[in-house]
Amino acid sequence: MAKKKAFALRVSEPVMQAMQRWADDDLRSLNAQIEWVLREALKKSGRLRDEKVQPVTEAIEQEHEDDDNRGE
Repeated sequence: MAKKKAFALRVSEPVMQAMQRWADDDLRSLNAQIEWVLREALKKSGRLRDEKVQPVTEAIEQEHEDDDNRGE
């Protein structure tokens, strides 16, 4: 699983509001929606070659499962 890297992102208020509405429509968090949009743009442009890249929601779920398994 790829490690996640946190970073600050400056986005105009109208773009942020539009992304939040889109995320709400798709029942995703804003963070997951931004990552999905970026991943789709990278795939479309041919710049993302690793199809094994997990969406952030799946990666988080996997991390929680791994944590749970360590506690057993």
